[in-house]
Amino acid sequence: MCRSIKTLRPPYAEQVTDDDVRAAALQYVRKISGFRAPAARNAAAFQQAVDEVTAATGRLLAALEVRQAGRAAEAS
Repeated sequence: MCRSIKTLRPPYAEQVTDDDVRAAALQYVRKISGFRAPAARNAAAFQQAVDEVTAATGRLLAALEVRQAGRAAEAS
């Protein structure tokens, strides 16, 4: 989809900041809206979408259960 959006879950990212999550949300909204910077008449909707995607991404990352890399190797 958008190559500049990084994977934000372990083991691909160890230290994920709020800024990382917001940057990914912004890239996503830019991609699907087709706007790098929306016109003033669309700015509020654009910003609301970024806020909502940021919040949803935070909830998703908090809820994910990621298997430890070492434990996966032990199971093999």
